[in-house]
Amino acid sequence: MHTSFKRIILAELLTLTSFHSYASRIVTDQIGRQVEIPDKIDRVVVLQHQTLNLLVQINATDKIVGILANWKQQLGEGYAQLVPELTHKAMLGDLTHVDLEKLVALHPQVVFVTNYAPKEMIDQISALGIPVLAISLRHDDAGQQGKINPSMQNEDQAYDLGIKEGITLIGNVVNKPKQAQALINAAFAGRKMVSDRLKNLPEQQRVRAYMANPDLTTYGSGKYTGLMMAHAGALNVAAATVQGFKQVSMEQVVAWNPQVIFVQDRYPNVVQEIQQDARWQTIDAVKNHRVWLMPEYAKAWGYPMPEAIGLGELWMAKKLYPEKFRDIDMQQQADRWYQRFYRTHYHDNAKYSDSR
Repeated sequence: MHTSFKRIILAELLTLTSFHSYASRIVTDQIGRQVEIPDKIDRVVVLQHQTLNLLVQINATDKIVGILANWKQQLGEGYAQLVPELTHKAMLGDLTHVDLEKLVALHPQVVFVTNYAPKEMIDQISALGIPVLAISLRHDDAGQQGKINPSMQNEDQAYDLGIKEGITLIGNVVNKPKQAQALINAAFAGRKMVSDRLKNLPEQQRVRAYMANPDLTTYGSGKYTGLMMAHAGALNVAAATVQGFKQVSMEQVVAWNPQVIFVQDRYPNVVQEIQQDARWQTIDAVKNHRVWLMPEYAKAWGYPMPEAIGLGELWMAKKLYPEKFRDIDMQQQADRWYQRFYRTHYHDNAKYSDSR
């Protein structure tokens, strides 16, 4: 360790010990660790893109002093236009590592990391006297909390409980509990609208769908994407044979023969690849021009996001069963959400011209 870095760390530790002279509280993070944090939080570093998105939506962007370096890649290029102030934040690591020297210089009161951040990384930050909170947005069984692809007894319950607990925790940490609760309420109101309209849909009428990612990767069981499809009335063709996020073979996709293919907003090139690659042309979804790039708000990630639950599942259900959602204007729904939680209008990108 450089002498200058040692000096910085020593100075930081002296500064941080002062926080104990203020009122503090104990919170439990989503991997079950009890962590002491100051009562009032004004400086956070965020090394997980889901938590970054949640902090923005509960209007706590001004408390963020540092973010993960690949946030644009993780949240999509459009996110910088949505939240331009993020482009001025210090960048200092990613999901599994952090630049300790840069971290110390930012004087954070809390660092948010992903649930599968290496133990060594959490220990290094904690050793500097900086509280670390791990967020999974899942309610995991014991022994599964630090895994990327956990096994779950009840996926739906694990994600529903987990996102509520995660948003509540983040909101409490940054002193925004009311905003956090409003976000949770909005998300589940959207889901209820979908479930009410699809409750009588027979199993055999469900549309067979596939989530296409780059390099033939897809989401199977144990990931929110499959649940998103299920909530929207679709059947994820990969669920029976794929656990978590994995690469599959072209032969396998052809055998599944999905009726619909969804592609995440952040991977527009995948749509072009599917349309131009001869191997895909025998698949029903391609033949019937039902390969759809999802709008920005329909975040079909391994983890649920509030707008994916509140808007994305609704968008997906409307694409699959347009006759049941004819009265729903997605542009209007999205704009209402964006004004409320992003404090800006939703700009419908040209590539979603059919998203209404």
